[in-house]
Amino acid sequence: MPTAYIETFGCQMNERDSEIMAQLLAAEHEVAGSLEAADVVVVNTCTIREKAEQKAFSLLGRLRRIKERRPEVVVVVAGCVAQQQGGAIRSRMPYVDVVVGPQEIYRLPELVDQARRRQRRVATELRPDFAIPTLLPDLRRGHPHKRFVTIMQGCNNFCTYCVVPYTRGREISRPPADVLAEVRHLAGGGVREITLLGQNVNSYGQDREDACSFAALIRMLAEVPGIRRIRFTTSHPKDLSDELVACFAEVPELCPHIHLPVQSGSDRVLARMNRKYTAARYLERVAALRQAVPDIVITTDVIVGFPGETEEDFAATMRLLDEVRFHGAFSFKYSDRPNAPASRFADKVAEEEKTRRLAVLQKRQEEIALARLREYVGQQVEVMVEGEGRGPGQASGRTAGNQIVNFTPDRSGLRPGEFVSVRIEEACPHSLRGKEVSPS
Repeated sequence: MPTAYIETFGCQMNERDSEIMAQLLAAEHEVAGSLEAADVVVVNTCTIREKAEQKAFSLLGRLRRIKERRPEVVVVVAGCVAQQQGGAIRSRMPYVDVVVGPQEIYRLPELVDQARRRQRRVATELRPDFAIPTLLPDLRRGHPHKRFVTIMQGCNNFCTYCVVPYTRGREISRPPADVLAEVRHLAGGGVREITLLGQNVNSYGQDREDACSFAALIRMLAEVPGIRRIRFTTSHPKDLSDELVACFAEVPELCPHIHLPVQSGSDRVLARMNRKYTAARYLERVAALRQAVPDIVITTDVIVGFPGETEEDFAATMRLLDEVRFHGAFSFKYSDRPNAPASRFADKVAEEEKTRRLAVLQKRQEEIALARLREYVGQQVEVMVEGEGRGPGQASGRTAGNQIVNFTPDRSGLRPGEFVSVRIEEACPHSLRGKEVSPS
């Protein structure tokens, strides 16, 4: 059989799309051991961050040389860069055979077959009537105990720095019955943890008459036998409902962790970003979450150096960082993304100033994150085993709050997917260390 190789850049949505493409190709392709040995190479791209896009194009440069040596190799560019640039990719890189956007990945086997017959294709149509096809995951592929489950695709928010509405289209929710069937299928195959995916999961169901709210969907999925943990990403603060907050207190399967991007602590910058909430509203939502679950883990995203951000605006972000005390934060320097409204804003912040502000923010956040991890020392936590730890004889896993724990097992033969109790003995910069506690 011919072989296929997929390289993925970007977010969890891209990771899940790559799983889907791998499953679709598996009917007629084996998994290639390396990029150089593959008969089909798929580069699944991300345009949200400039660095991810640069890495994808660097890999495509390598593929040009492979294509020169082996003209029969089918080169596919998929994902958000493919959607955004379309035919321009083939004009720039004529050795690319297929350009396929996120909505069209389900046609990948057909498009690869056409490319083998020298019918190169650009498939990047965004259809207003698009529905996410039903495709039950192949339980033989992927992580055996935890999986991503896409519940919706696209976004209606049009933040001025973001291109998702233009690359993944408007919000499209899957029918609740389809999501439930997929989760039952996963649980029947031994999966114990699911992560529900969407650009804004809080908006789930608002585009369908036959759908329920996101909170109702969580309660439904928590009833599936075998599912021990439910996570989700990503949430928009403006849509974080009281109904969803209540789920954290009332649904034991819902992990006490939420990724809630704030992006800035300045109301002026938030307005220019078109985020549709203020810093005060964000803090009110954080307070509601902590009232429901006092020890909930809250992580976030922050953009520094957004056009027009002053030193006062940046100081407001730093104050919010100190007030919320996030357990973790993904922070980035603002970069223009093609077609995003903010790319046309004139008052750009100098690159050296963006670099300075990012360093200041990251240093402070690292201090806060380490202090947060030290709060767990002496506590006993439940960990789902994921594999070997960093040290000799250690195992590794994650808490319900999504912290990485490297620990010394109390017994041999621990298997991934098992749940064990661990007493935390030490906090490291990005993880915890401890020892397994035997059941009494």
